[in-house]
Amino acid sequence: MLLQNWWYTTLLSSRNPIQPPLTSDITADIVIVGAGMAGLSAALRLSDMGSRVVLIDRNICGGSTTGKSAGFLTPDSELELSQILRRFGQQGAHELWQVPENGIALIRDTVAAHGIECDLLTQDSLFLANDPSGAKDVHEEAEARRRLAYPLIEYGAADLAKVIGAPTYKGAVRYPGCFGIDALRYSQGVKRVLLERGVRIFESTEAHAIDGHRVRTHGGSVIADKIIVCADKLTTAFSPYAENVFHAETFLTISEPLTDKEVAGLFPGDPLQCWDTDLVYSYWRLTGDQRLLLGGGSMLTTYARNAVTSPRVAERVIRKFLGKFPALAKVEFLQYWPGLIDMTRDLFPTVLRDPDAPWVQFVLGCVGLPWAAFCGDFAARHARSTETQQDHLYYRYFRPDRPFFMPLWSEKILSKPIVFSLNNVWAKYYQRDNKPAA
Repeated sequence: MLLQNWWYTTLLSSRNPIQPPLTSDITADIVIVGAGMAGLSAALRLSDMGSRVVLIDRNICGGSTTGKSAGFLTPDSELELSQILRRFGQQGAHELWQVPENGIALIRDTVAAHGIECDLLTQDSLFLANDPSGAKDVHEEAEARRRLAYPLIEYGAADLAKVIGAPTYKGAVRYPGCFGIDALRYSQGVKRVLLERGVRIFESTEAHAIDGHRVRTHGGSVIADKIIVCADKLTTAFSPYAENVFHAETFLTISEPLTDKEVAGLFPGDPLQCWDTDLVYSYWRLTGDQRLLLGGGSMLTTYARNAVTSPRVAERVIRKFLGKFPALAKVEFLQYWPGLIDMTRDLFPTVLRDPDAPWVQFVLGCVGLPWAAFCGDFAARHARSTETQQDHLYYRYFRPDRPFFMPLWSEKILSKPIVFSLNNVWAKYYQRDNKPAA
């Protein structure tokens, strides 16, 4: 397999040229740092509202976490609905589940409004139980959806042959309203829309520092009334809020196109986007040209401090998958690539105004494209006119000082990877909170 991001391959036919870097000092109403899903969503909203926007990114638009993702548009990211329900209760779970649902709607509306070619596919989600313990998790997810009156189909082990071509799973829950997307082509399509609206975009432009109302880069700077930071992999030299974010590493692989017979063997009904109940889970879906997109990782590499690029992890993910789907044993996997996904200690985003510089907002640790889309749009709306917005409650849910199992100072004793991994497990399986404090 080649160490190469397949989504970059799909850009070969793109008509969206790279934008030159910033090389001078300019002004704007609002400057957005980071042109992934969150930053692009913020720029779309602000350009709709008539703001003079500058958007900068150290890569190309969508070229970092967004453009390395599997393109799952599902409310689930790292947290199932049942886990959010346990933590926040029925009202809190409903309020939080609206975040990714609204994010999905924002992305779909943008694709439809502007005719963006990004392999957008309707794909119901299927959460699969690997073992009896996983079957309990799947049933709890089904019960959570029933409790909040969300649509679902629950399958017992004997019923799964209708939807998945493997006899080893112990149960599953399926639900609609989910989609697959080529997020890198989407990002480049949004770039085209923003340029047509007069947004100034500078790629290959890394923000080095915020100095008052000025964002400094290597070649120039932007002075703006408001600043929204949606970048990932921040350093503490750029902002102390970088301490609130770490990363998890996952691997993706892409196959040659499957035959119709192979697709029917994998998905006897409609193609679905799937993941299982392992702590480090496997996940897969089909692309529009019937390639199998398969992802996963290992306990050793998920929370590693530095990125791992060896093919061994991806090869193990493939072997595990083919052990369940032996009919696909002859399918060739052509490319693999790693991705570092920014996350917080409890797997929810952090969105905040800097109390010392209230014209600066941060959107950090958005796990999942829909969460990022909503949070970028949220920050943009509140940057422009917070008094007219009706969803201030999300500042409370996503504040940086919300309850965590282990505080940041414990990193000095245990290290950042250990503190974040323990907090992640606690948030997924044990944490219970009251409503967020006002």
